Amino acid sequence: MEAEKEDKVVADGAAEERGQRQQVAEEVKEKKNKRKRKEFAPFGNYRNYYGYRIGHDLDEDPRLKVMKKEWFEGKTCLDIGCNNGIITIHIGICTVTFQFTSFRIAASWSLCSLCFEAFSRETKKFGCRSILGIDIDSHRIEDAHWNLRKVVKMEANMKNCTKSSEPKSEENSNGPEQIVNSSLDEEARNTSDDLPRESKDLSTVVSFQHENFVESRHPLSARYDTILCLSVTKWVHLNWGDEGLISLFSKVWQLLQPGGVFVLEPQPWRSYQQNRLVSETTAKNYSRIIFRPQYFQEILLDKIGFRTVEDLTSALSGAKTGFNRPVLAFYK
Repeated sequence: MEAEKEDKVVADGAAEERGQRQQVAEEVKEKKNKRKRKEFAPFGNYRNYYGYRIGHDLDEDPRLKVMKKEWFEGKTCLDIGCNNGIITIHIGICTVTFQFTSFRIAASWSLCSLCFEAFSRETKKFGCRSILGIDIDSHRIEDAHWNLRKVVKMEANMKNCTKSSEPKSEENSNGPEQIVNSSLDEEARNTSDDLPRESKDLSTVVSFQHENFVESRHPLSARYDTILCLSVTKWVHLNWGDEGLISLFSKVWQLLQPGGVFVLEPQPWRSYQQNRLVSETTAKNYSRIIFRPQYFQEILLDKIGFRTVEDLTSALSGAKTGFNRPVLAFYK
């Protein structure tokens, strides 16, 4: 009898333990579901958008490689829907002169860690005068400011490190102080000779602003040489319909200087269907859309007034998943 009681106690204890584990598992599942609900992004304003699209190295983003230097060199630029500012900052980074052949900057927050790399030989020096990134989500702009501060701080550390690495005399020119410089090959040295002598502070080149581009008014004095709109049109279209899309295109044309370029990366129609139910507004607008993405080029040329278009899509062939979308450059 005593043994049976002990067995019953053990069995009851095991059952209770299983029940507790199951309860904990259910609580964890509920927390995950709540977290997913909190990450609801009706405007495509996902917190880690570039994190899951390009992985850890921004140099993987093939769109940067098809963008031409003449679109940015000495130009005033605008990035519509900049999210956390990764692309905007990278273009700014390619404007700033660095002493090193390469550098790595880690920008970490709660859910991901992104690294940016700029190579003096492989990455084009865009050389823009300034670039402004805007986004409808104030939280993404906060992330962008955080990333910019992180990069500026790293830039300062790199400059200090460079100064401390310079050889003090010919006697120790082959010593430890020369380790960094010895890693530069002849081609990298030739490339650095073409760069400006004085580095520009990244914070004077890159800036961010919280703005709903579709609904905001822009002063007539605001003019840009290059405007980027990468993977944004779908969200404008779903939230503001055909009218919002045309408003976006019209404002871009008005804000561009004569001869300016509008770099557009539209999402395909099938992705509209996948995201049509993110809100009641998007569901309603989806059913009313007439101007599907295949008509955008015709609209921009024939209705909005752009002079010509350059299709850069073929240069992206074979790119990793997430970059199999068309990239078009419209000239005013």
